[in-house]
Amino acid sequence: MREYDVVIIGGGPAGLAAAASAKKNGIDQILIIERDHELGGILNQCIHNGFGLHTFHEELTGPEYANRFIDEVKKLKITYKLNTMVVNITKSKVVTYMNSLEGMIEIQAKTIILAMGCRERSRGALNIPGYRPAGIFSAGTAQRFVNIEGYMPGREVVILGSGDIGLIMARRMTLEGAKVKVVAELMPYSGGLKRNIVQCLNDFNIPLKLSHTITKIHGKDRITGITLSKVDQKGSPMKGTEEYYSCDTLLLSVGLIPENELSDNMGIELDTVTSGPNVNESLETNIEGVFACGNVLHVHDLVDFVSEEASLAGKNAARFIKKLKVGKNNDLGKIIELKSENGIRYTVPGIIRLDQMDDTVVIRFRVAGVYKNCYISVYFDKERVIHKKKTVVAPGEMESILLDKAKLNDYPQLSQITIKLEEV
Repeated sequence: MREYDVVIIGGGPAGLAAAASAKKNGIDQILIIERDHELGGILNQCIHNGFGLHTFHEELTGPEYANRFIDEVKKLKITYKLNTMVVNITKSKVVTYMNSLEGMIEIQAKTIILAMGCRERSRGALNIPGYRPAGIFSAGTAQRFVNIEGYMPGREVVILGSGDIGLIMARRMTLEGAKVKVVAELMPYSGGLKRNIVQCLNDFNIPLKLSHTITKIHGKDRITGITLSKVDQKGSPMKGTEEYYSCDTLLLSVGLIPENELSDNMGIELDTVTSGPNVNESLETNIEGVFACGNVLHVHDLVDFVSEEASLAGKNAARFIKKLKVGKNNDLGKIIELKSENGIRYTVPGIIRLDQMDDTVVIRFRVAGVYKNCYISVYFDKERVIHKKKTVVAPGEMESILLDKAKLNDYPQLSQITIKLEEV
């Protein structure tokens, strides 16, 4: 059985950055496994700009951003397999993959980095009455049709959900000559970045209807229209608020879910909020030597943060292997639990092993609603140590705080860090 130091599942922005980082940290036997016919992942169909401002300090399109990392992976002579599907991973880190050239193959990994990205919620996850006519697409599928395959899904469009992909597709369909009638959002706030609301909707006079949902789909063979209804505070449709919109296309942008079937099958503990793995400060899961990064861990707002996180996963995988080679164990040492309260939905990581952490660790999280003039507060046990004022925080934008190891060492009895929102 062929053995590798690091096997990376996924050749998108997370997998590429993790591979480059592991190589730069002294690991040679690296394999990237990608199921698509080219590297780059979802970025290949994201032809709009806005990528790379944090990483490269310039504005790039998705393919341009991906190519920076693809070129680096090729320059570093990192091995990768395309058109290859991973079908199973065991707790002992045996990876089973298959492709048309080799058939089904098993390889042994010393460490694994999970970088499979995320997937869209489908119509099957929504309870919308009506037939199952043609013309209903997820926003990402429509994006691939338009940007890569050169097909127009339709000419009269309604979009359900105001996630970033839905907002970007409202602009894209408009630029290609379609009429976007409305973007409807169940929540009382948008799930996308503020800049996308401005640039993709406001600039094109596309209406955004908050606290609205689709209550009926019209049409049998092809969608002919939808009924839109206002919802109450519990999300239930309100009688008498129905509006009819004619359309030949409905795009669904109703959330992203980390692609974690492989993770779940191999026994990795998943977070009930993010649906991604629970990880420690090294982005290591409950299975020793298995790391996770990018949108498979939790859905990010910017790809720059995916690359930053993945680079850390690659570095920590390399460190893990070096310890194995010299016979050092990865003792847990002192463990500090992270807890989220008062409007903070989750934190990544969920625990910090003080002995294993670098000089600093970035804690990323999202909030549960739109909050104005508030503080992000951090408590070491019951003592408040960080009190950061924010004019506005929203679910569409990821927040982060930086913790210093030196500061943590000043609290030898510390067992829990709590992050919460507080009013001014």
